[in-house]
Amino acid sequence: MSLKNIIKHDSPTTQEFIALRAAIGWEEADAAMVQTSLANSLFHVTIYQHSKSKTPDKLIGMGRVVGDGAMYFYLQDVVVDPSYQGQGIGDNLMHEIETYLAKTARKGATIGLLAAKGKENFYRRFGYQKRPNDTLGNGMCKFVM
Repeated sequence: MSLKNIIKHDSPTTQEFIALRAAIGWEEADAAMVQTSLANSLFHVTIYQHSKSKTPDKLIGMGRVVGDGAMYFYLQDVVVDPSYQGQGIGDNLMHEIETYLAKTARKGATIGLLAAKGKENFYRRFGYQKRPNDTLGNGMCKFVM
């Protein structure tokens, strides 16, 4: 059976997104909240594994950009199914995201992200700076429970 990966610039389905989150060990999210969040994203990139058999394509990686579309952009949910990590899929996702940002973000815009612990060097390869540094403080977040 011949397998290949397909890159799309479409949102995953709510169910695909929830399944990918589960595969990487993230907490389950409310389906209605996921649907709204995906619909309000600025850009999506998804990678599916496709086979010639009749089984449906499987979402194996995704990334998206959220923000105001002008001044602030934020990389969100750049994830690869653990069974497919180490195959360059994350690099493919970031290439698609960086291509979108190069066309969309103008001089003076800010592009941010919160890297998972241990993934900082992956994003450094694409020009992102680790915080804190000499000029920038710690990145922060708040989770609603």
